[in-house]
Amino acid sequence: MNVSPGAIILKFSSSSSFFSQNQRDGRGITGKVNGSVSRMGGCRIRMGDAELSDPKGVPSRESEPEDPGILEERRKEQVKGYIALLKDPNLTFRWKAAEALGTAGDSTAIEPLLEALNDPFVDVQWLAAKSLGRIGDSRCVEPLINAMKSPDKWLRVGAAWGLGKLKDPRATLPLIELLTDKKKTVRKNAAWALGNIADERAVPGLTKSLQDPDEDVRNTAQKSLAAIERAQERRTGSPEIPPAQMTKTRRKP
Repeated sequence: MNVSPGAIILKFSSSSSFFSQNQRDGRGITGKVNGSVSRMGGCRIRMGDAELSDPKGVPSRESEPEDPGILEERRKEQVKGYIALLKDPNLTFRWKAAEALGTAGDSTAIEPLLEALNDPFVDVQWLAAKSLGRIGDSRCVEPLINAMKSPDKWLRVGAAWGLGKLKDPRATLPLIELLTDKKKTVRKNAAWALGNIADERAVPGLTKSLQDPDEDVRNTAQKSLAAIERAQERRTGSPEIPPAQMTKTRRKP
């Protein structure tokens, strides 16, 4: 099933602070969306009608600074909670968790997120791919390169974006192949990623992308060529990209 990201629009009542508050007490989360229930402890989240309830009660926030060790333990518990939600039967909880784990940036989430690349829904897959890029571990490179072969454009987009964040030159050649993808969103993200990696091998492919039928792709390719030129100047003190390839793109009539 091919589901574009954002296809499910729900009012997600549980903010990150709510998650943190309940993790603070060692309690989990119970979520209910359209009849689907996720149970992880004593709290209940109802999505859609914005109802939140906690039968045990939520203590007020402390005004004094808290011990860094305690805060770190709470953060770890929060990450564990998000990892558990990756297996939740509710789709919205899974993609929210996949996204949150990228923000958390904890390496313990790598293996669960790699598994999430095989989630039945692309909503989860592409956010897992982006989060793997945000975490920034080299173990994610090969799985993301493989994910770029997906027939679903959104997973290809997420994988390309994640590889751009990782900045690993192993992704250069596979990303160059995506510059000719049928989907313009994929081509644009591949061009952006190549600029982030700043590998000179991408120059010929990006130069061809200056003639792409889509203006966003052309502009992104131009910016990436400039980024590669700057990176080359930092390394050697002089650019190696011919000036003709750095000419500003023109809109096609």
